[in-house]
Amino acid sequence: MMHIWIMYGLAFISVVIVVWMLLKKMDIKMTLLSVGMVLVFFSLLLDGAPNAMLDWFAPFTLIVDQFKSVLPRAGLIILILGGYTTYMSKIGANEVSVHMLTKPLLRIKSVYMLVPIVFLLGNFLSLVIPSAANLAVILLATLYPVLRRVGMSSLTAAGVIATTATIMPTPLGGDNVAMAMELGMPVTEYVFHHHAMISIPTLLVVAVAHYVWQRYMDKKEGISQANLAQEVVDVSEELSYGRLFRIVYSVLPMLPILLLLLFYAMNLRLPQEQQVMPSVEVVSILSFFLALLIQAVRYRNLAMVLEESEAFFKGMGNAMGIVALLVAAGVFVEGLKSIGLMQHLEQVMRSTAVPGFTLPLILVLFSALIVLLSGSGLALFYAMVPLVIPLSLAAGINPLAISIPVGFTGNLLRAVSPVAAVVVIVAGTTQQDPLKIVRRTAVPMVVGVVFMFILSMMRFTV
Repeated sequence: MMHIWIMYGLAFISVVIVVWMLLKKMDIKMTLLSVGMVLVFFSLLLDGAPNAMLDWFAPFTLIVDQFKSVLPRAGLIILILGGYTTYMSKIGANEVSVHMLTKPLLRIKSVYMLVPIVFLLGNFLSLVIPSAANLAVILLATLYPVLRRVGMSSLTAAGVIATTATIMPTPLGGDNVAMAMELGMPVTEYVFHHHAMISIPTLLVVAVAHYVWQRYMDKKEGISQANLAQEVVDVSEELSYGRLFRIVYSVLPMLPILLLLLFYAMNLRLPQEQQVMPSVEVVSILSFFLALLIQAVRYRNLAMVLEESEAFFKGMGNAMGIVALLVAAGVFVEGLKSIGLMQHLEQVMRSTAVPGFTLPLILVLFSALIVLLSGSGLALFYAMVPLVIPLSLAAGINPLAISIPVGFTGNLLRAVSPVAAVVVIVAGTTQQDPLKIVRRTAVPMVVGVVFMFILSMMRFTV
């Protein structure tokens, strides 16, 4: 093993480079790949010259091995989900879902009762549209005029919409898929048995915090119902499609989740030997073919329907960037392992008596700092996925005590960063200062992070 100061020096420089790239909002895939390869080269040089010419190819072989490891597991699921989401947008099903779910809000006359309802509804819609920025764009076009018409202040509506994509427990989320595969468990088990136990109570707490905080801020800023009555904007156009069309197409984006929940509920009533649980890939492909069939029945134009299906495969291609990020993160972690850092950390942590929550707390604070400065909620999390198992082994704690708090922190605090895409989009559309929107989102999200962390530690470290 190389000298300890050289090892820590290389590790420190590597982490600084990666963090700097994150803060500059640069694509970090090539950085993670390059730094990981350089670390492997250093380990080869400092631990003794390679015995054969082939050994010099080890860093490049590592990349190939990581692709072979990631693609058949999390990579394939992420690609299929990317294809299905893109196809749903192509046939207009995502738009129908949003209209169908937001229309009943017009019947609610209490402005502040709408705050927690809209927050929870928006998070539910993130099942259909996982991207926080894309969901905000759609809600600003469809829901924002509705909220303004019933008398909600612009800043309250903007603050709620900016926080609609957070920690919804969905087996279709790429971050959940990647973490479940890393932990070696089905994504349904990760989401329904572990993720949901923390995320659902946290969402409810944040909803209450939103209600209290937005009401307090409106009162503090002198915004009253009387001032809002005249600030009405036009509600977006109603969909002109038939009732059957609206019902069927509003269900299609959520069909894979509904099928997974159906099988999950059936299994609760069956003995273990009779239980059947199809994978996320299978239900997504099945849903895709059902959508094709519905399109064919509706338009009776097979050539057009088949041409539209190309969107599915283009969507798979668009999701390849996430898979490449997981591969790059795996190469970076292998580089850290090659210089002996992970083994040394394991020895240090086993010989030091620290509480079980220490490492998760450090990682949550580190994640919070990076997310607030960079505005990126998931880039750091994907980069840390391959580190969860080694770090949890080193600390002697349940890997869920790291994966869930770190993942949730990024998703919750994204709306507190004034440079996050979702905040910039909401501020631009509503013509508000981004810092004013951040003041509306900060308290509910910080309350959510604190509650989530305490609940996670109680469940996974005690």
